Amino acid sequence: MLGLPELSYVLMLYVAVVILISGWVQGALGMGFPTIATPLIAAVSDMHTAVLLALIPCLATVITNIIRSGTPHVVFERFWWLPLYMLGGSWLGTRLFIHYPQFPFALLLAAIILFYLNLERLGRMQWPWMQRHQALVGAGLGFLAGVSEGTANISAPPLIIYLLGIGLTPMLMVPTMNLCFATGKATQLFTFVASGSVAPQFWLMTLPLAVLAVGASLHGITVRQRITDASYRRWLQRALFVMALILLVQYAYQWRG
Repeated sequence: MLGLPELSYVLMLYVAVVILISGWVQGALGMGFPTIATPLIAAVSDMHTAVLLALIPCLATVITNIIRSGTPHVVFERFWWLPLYMLGGSWLGTRLFIHYPQFPFALLLAAIILFYLNLERLGRMQWPWMQRHQALVGAGLGFLAGVSEGTANISAPPLIIYLLGIGLTPMLMVPTMNLCFATGKATQLFTFVASGSVAPQFWLMTLPLAVLAVGASLHGITVRQRITDASYRRWLQRALFVMALILLVQYAYQWRG
């Protein structure tokens, strides 16, 4: 059973700063918390501890984004089925992470992100076949997002590919992604708790980090509400590129170690 991580006060301060930054990005972009928090915390601990430290703070920021979106009912009516596929994928991904923690899931996800970033350059940001078969493609990418959530602690790239592919506006994209994030994170948390592999004191220790994350996320949301759709898309693409680089650097660091 995993207990409290042995981190010094300096490292815990570092973790708190990472959580603040990640929470702000989650509010400003509607995504990005685990992509930033997980590898940066893993750099001073290990991947397993990083995933667990970021789990409850990330879930708290996701719920905050849903509440502050202003359109949760519209999103639920149109995409209520998407989190269900992600739920199944998240369960499978978490089981894979528990049994195969050394598999380079992060490297695979970095490849997915870089693939997405080339879509605009190739002129394939909106695929007609994806728009014609929204439910079928959404089922596949929603399940893949759940698997990615459970293994690499990041589900945004497959969801972004799908939501941009069907031409969804950023105003609806953010609450839709966070509805899926909430399902994936809740499933991930339940799976860890049910496995009995994490001490209850560990989860209690992350609650103050969740408070920090929510405060930062609320400020990020106010920034997002002032930018245009075009600016949001540019921010999203740049953020994803940085995320891919972080994942690649993290993998190279762990491989050398």
